[in-house]
Amino acid sequence: MIDPLERWAQYGEKPDYAGPLSFGGMPLTQDPAELAGCDVAVVGAPMDDLVSDRPGARMAPRAIRAASCPAGPHLEVKVDAFAELRVVDFGDAPVIPADPETSHAAIEATLGQVLAAGAMPVTLGGDHSISEPAIRACAAVHGPVGVVHFDTHTDTGAEVFGVERSHGTFMRRLVEAGHVEGSRYVQIGLRGYWPGEREFSWQAEHEITSLFMHDVRELGIGEVTARAIAVVGRGPVYLTVDVDVLDPAFVPGTGTPEPGGMTATDLLLAVRTVAAELELVGADVVEVIPTAVGTNDYSALVAERVVRETLTGIALRRRAA
Repeated sequence: MIDPLERWAQYGEKPDYAGPLSFGGMPLTQDPAELAGCDVAVVGAPMDDLVSDRPGARMAPRAIRAASCPAGPHLEVKVDAFAELRVVDFGDAPVIPADPETSHAAIEATLGQVLAAGAMPVTLGGDHSISEPAIRACAAVHGPVGVVHFDTHTDTGAEVFGVERSHGTFMRRLVEAGHVEGSRYVQIGLRGYWPGEREFSWQAEHEITSLFMHDVRELGIGEVTARAIAVVGRGPVYLTVDVDVLDPAFVPGTGTPEPGGMTATDLLLAVRTVAAELELVGADVVEVIPTAVGTNDYSALVAERVVRETLTGIALRRRAA
């Protein structure tokens, strides 16, 4: 296991731009045996072969890692997730360009190693299709899961451009395969012009709950998050965050931007609350298109903070227990 902080131990902290690249400067390993005793393992899923619009999310895991800031207590809730949880960076799943089937299998197998060690996987996408193998891996261990899904789109299409496997169809596939419980599945932040009546009729048949941007606007993020938590309830839960749930003013770098979205302030609070209140067994952040690795790219920065807020919520839940 490589500790990126080791050479800087005498100074108490490491500059963000120096040392081996890992999420939050956490120890880095690709050996499943070294996952023993870990609480969370961050895994990159650098593929974007199944996008329907703008490509580039394959570059996001590196950019999100580069956007990581040093460990320290959350100023609002006074919890340092990295001090209370043992977090490691498990590197990237061995994806293959232009072969989504092989890449999905690699992602599922890599997360399977994390789950076999008793750790929770947090996946850095990649396009949103990477949630399909990630959720399959979690359901194989925990049984059918509930899902809290932040997104502009439902991703419950039967096909996109005539193709069944896509970043816009994976949630339908997971529900129909029994990996996700429709009655414990909540979507937050929907807006725009897709999907249509056919997809929402299918969702109604499967008891899926949709909370739109007008709900966020009219009810407030606190009430919307509370309703989502009440629907999902007890049992294993997967959290997935497509950054296009945010208004493009906050995240210009994403594959299918849609004006009229959430603020970063609301999203980060909601993610932390979900992680603190529910039994998370896995999480991901997806659809980031960075401008370049190692810059102050805001799309990568906000994705990194989504993960940090998730970890803070997990630490809060563990402290309360």
